[in-house]
Amino acid sequence: MNAVMTRRLGFLDVFSITSGAMISSGLFILPGIAYAYTGPALVLSYFIAGLATVAGMLSTVEIVTAMPMAGGNYFFITRTLGPAIGTVAGLLSWFSLALKSSFALAGLSIFLVLAVEMNYQVAAAIICIAFVGINIVGTRETGRLQVFLVGFLLALMLLYVGLGSTRVQGENILPFVPHGWLPVFSTAGLIFVSYGGLMQVASVAEEIRDPGKVIPQAMIAAFVVILIFYLLMIFTTTGVLAPGELSGSLTPISTGAAAFMGRTGTAAMSAAAILAFVSTANAGIMTASRYLFSLSRDNLLPAFFGVMNSRFQTPHRAVAATGIVIVATLFLQLEILAEAASTVLILSYLLSCLSLIILRESRIFNYHPVFRAPWYPALPVAGIAGYVLLLIGVGWDAAIITGILIAGGLLFYWIYGKLRSEREYALLHLVERMSDRELTRGLLESELKRIVIDRDDMQCDIFGEMAEQATVIDLPPSVRSLRAMFELIGSQVEARFALDARTIEGALAERHVKESTVLQPGCAISDIVIEKNGFFEVVMARSREGIHQEDGGQDIHAFFLLVTSRDRRNLYLMAVSSIAQIIQDPAFERQWLSARSPQQLRDLLVLGGRRRVCTL
Repeated sequence: MNAVMTRRLGFLDVFSITSGAMISSGLFILPGIAYAYTGPALVLSYFIAGLATVAGMLSTVEIVTAMPMAGGNYFFITRTLGPAIGTVAGLLSWFSLALKSSFALAGLSIFLVLAVEMNYQVAAAIICIAFVGINIVGTRETGRLQVFLVGFLLALMLLYVGLGSTRVQGENILPFVPHGWLPVFSTAGLIFVSYGGLMQVASVAEEIRDPGKVIPQAMIAAFVVILIFYLLMIFTTTGVLAPGELSGSLTPISTGAAAFMGRTGTAAMSAAAILAFVSTANAGIMTASRYLFSLSRDNLLPAFFGVMNSRFQTPHRAVAATGIVIVATLFLQLEILAEAASTVLILSYLLSCLSLIILRESRIFNYHPVFRAPWYPALPVAGIAGYVLLLIGVGWDAAIITGILIAGGLLFYWIYGKLRSEREYALLHLVERMSDRELTRGLLESELKRIVIDRDDMQCDIFGEMAEQATVIDLPPSVRSLRAMFELIGSQVEARFALDARTIEGALAERHVKESTVLQPGCAISDIVIEKNGFFEVVMARSREGIHQEDGGQDIHAFFLLVTSRDRRNLYLMAVSSIAQIIQDPAFERQWLSARSPQQLRDLLVLGGRRRVCTL
């Protein structure tokens, strides 16, 4: 049985995990390295990188609110593009987050060795082991640590901007674009890793309370807040430091603080940098490990990585494996770490945009995102084009590392995962819709239904159970009158429930003559009382062409029949009320007519918006 994670994280936890994962080396180390390429226009590079993030972020938010599961973009890429690409994406995202954590730990050690004589790789490895222990102890403890770290960090950054903005010197920011505009855009690819924390939320989505509401609110809030801080911090730093002091510096913010706050400022911003590195490394280990956990749960990695700790309810083996990789990558050069992490993140956002397009166009029936990305399809298409341009500007070293990872991921899938995992994905549904060929068996839709039920904490009630077992009749185009519909329903009910067809047909016609059975335009409901005990069944009839009404009313496309015994009449009002609530959804008629199978029509009732009464 698959391990299930507990939903413990709220808005503040998610905001802090996202923010903390973004504020680290991207702010406290990279500005000095990137400034050497762009000069004062570096602030534009950060803005461009942030702007490029929007398409991938909003695409990810929509998809994750529909599939809030561990593994983040790996999970939904697998369900969209297939297990081969999903395996590669999962391993790439895991490695990217590990690299980002390694980058943060390396940055942390740069500050620590200034105070303690110690090899920085050894110092970083010791800290990594400590964070692995924290993440094994529990997700809630990790989230609480993030809230504290981020709150204190934002306060120090606000102090830096408030004091430093008054000391900006015009000669330090002019000329604004000394090296031309091309480096401004190419450097945006290098610093793209600064916004990598946005993707980390997706990997812990299964542990977030009320994910449909919390995820979009926390991710968008974190992005806006951190983007503003990035721009203000970079502008202030370039304005208070001479080009020679900033270019190539590995401690740009601390050096900037020394220019207007002296030794106290240096100490304060060094403390802020240390907190940022701690926050990013801590969040990175937590979120990266969920990729291994999810891959294992889908049988694309050995079951070893999917084991949950019985005491702490955390994937301790996946956490430990992530820690080992982080320690190993501490020996790579900082610039290569940044480039490789940025390249993988750009690819991840590109795949998110592509996944959104495929999910929307394949029209998966049980794809129910709580948040819908605006400006579709322009947003994801523009995002894909922008990410391709960013990839072109990234260095060859990072491209080679990424290529090796992609080849390795594909090889591992063909050797291991393909033999153990069979999965439907949205791309098959898109091909099926375009070619009118039957390629799927409803497995993805069933999985999405289970996810939505868990996401919305839907109670299991009597009507849901009845809808799941309902008899579904798809009326042929030749059936256009009420009498013809009643005849066909009568024959179907007779065959299933051993009732007399003529009696059913007559009862339906008599009920229709006496009073209107129309709930709302296009939808009608009726009932039959039978002389049996303990009997209640739901019958649904769908007419794409529409059933004509003799009184000139709107054609009926959805007809519901409730067959009940006298001792279960109490269920009648509950069923009528449930159906009435469901059909009020403006999208009901479109979904009802577009459903391609009886099960999809049942799912429309099971997942429909209504008040549920628990039967337990």
